[in-house]
Amino acid sequence: MNFLDGHLYPENQQPLIITAAPYAPGWIPSDFPEDIPVTMEDQIQKAVDCYEAGATVLHLHVREADGKGSKRLSMFNELIAGVRARVPEMIIQVGGSISFAPEEGQSAKWLSDDTRHMLAELDPKPDQVTVTVNTTQMNVTEHAGVDDFRGVSRGFPEYYEAYRNMIVPSNPSWVEEHIRRLTAAGIQSEFQCYNINSFETIERMIRRGVYKGPLVMNWVAISGGMDQANIYNLANMLRAVPDGAVLTVESSVLNVLPINMIGMALGLHVRCGTEDVLWNQQRTGKMSSVEQIKQLVRIAGEFGRPIATAQQAREILKIGVFYDTVEVTLAANGFAPNRNGGNQGFLRKPTFAEA
Repeated sequence: MNFLDGHLYPENQQPLIITAAPYAPGWIPSDFPEDIPVTMEDQIQKAVDCYEAGATVLHLHVREADGKGSKRLSMFNELIAGVRARVPEMIIQVGGSISFAPEEGQSAKWLSDDTRHMLAELDPKPDQVTVTVNTTQMNVTEHAGVDDFRGVSRGFPEYYEAYRNMIVPSNPSWVEEHIRRLTAAGIQSEFQCYNINSFETIERMIRRGVYKGPLVMNWVAISGGMDQANIYNLANMLRAVPDGAVLTVESSVLNVLPINMIGMALGLHVRCGTEDVLWNQQRTGKMSSVEQIKQLVRIAGEFGRPIATAQQAREILKIGVFYDTVEVTLAANGFAPNRNGGNQGFLRKPTFAEA
């Protein structure tokens, strides 16, 4: 991305899109019973509350009636339908893991490749599904402090070990097929960029015609196999990301608010909610998803940056937009064009005699 004179002025920035992640799949309801919704009606109402507080994108997971993370796509269909009926303008982004919460005595893990492919068959269909790129460690405990997990389930030895050893499975054959299925269903791939390597893979897929759509991404700075939450890693990512892309910053535990403030100042977009953090910045109490959204709305007001309406968010994210060719995709996202006649699969330097 190019940051020119005046790039920090709010009039030169897009309205702020806030993504709410209120379903807390990595926690159990007793960690925050006042805010983690369990019944279907409460899960629907949580979306309404987040929307009314200022969030226009809903990162969606589902719980069963017993409070466990649901692995049934029928439950996703029911929640999506309920949210659509109550807040039809809200952008629904389904978490591509479906549920990574561990069963008793088992490790935390993402569901099978075939099961995750079925997200393209959800009905009603969501606007986005998050897409991970490149298999990696997802140790969500690594950059947390002892106090971040004190008195909550992730501090229990069995849960701590389960989440410490979690892996994100996203091999090339799976992710390419997943993108094709989502595109065929008219669902936007919302890419999860864990580091510069995952971004580079996404760029290659665009250059080779695997993905032909708007480049919409989260920079996921949660450490443990992904970027550490610091300005150097974010700057390294931003140097590579083209101007036409839409980037949301995401972190965990007490890094969430500072990273959101940095992203907000730079003209990027933000994510918050109990999936990412339970505590306020002093750890004197827990902070609901709605309270976190209202905090970001207030801070955005201090920056002078307006909150995106649902219609503005749809236009910024280009929901429902796909492109016909590689060339148009590259241009629309702000990438340099492919080399004329170049083989995009294998890069080759000219020999000394050819130069």
